Amino acid sequence: MNRRMLPAGTRSFGILRNNRCYYVDKTPFIRDLLNEGRHYFLSRPRQFGKSLFVDTLKELFEGNEALFRGLYIHDQWDWSARHPVIRLSFSGGNFKDSREVHRMTMVQLDEAEREWRALAARSSKRLPIRHFVRAL
Repeated sequence: MNRRMLPAGTRSFGILRNNRCYYVDKTPFIRDLLNEGRHYFLSRPRQFGKSLFVDTLKELFEGNEALFRGLYIHDQWDWSARHPVIRLSFSGGNFKDSREVHRMTMVQLDEAEREWRALAARSSKRLPIRHFVRAL
């Protein structure tokens, strides 16, 4: 008998799909979000799938088509278009001082820029220019 795993605690959409874990297809909601609005605040209790949902969005925008085969959005998405994704995490930060938020943001953007520079060097693609808005 071929048993599937329950993805308890799994935050990676790729691991979930590649290991054939049980998954309730939430991609119709993604399509609705993209068609109906511009800004969203994801607020759910701890351990209710926020990280997994954000990782699903990342995999979709990066064009990892194989992960979405058999899901609702597979036939609704333009797989020829790839969109760069930068994930910023503010978990564990001290947000009593706006300068700390700014510092954490800059550290993460610096790391993303290093990764993109390495990628651009390998693929001969141009790196977009980074613009900053100074925190108040």
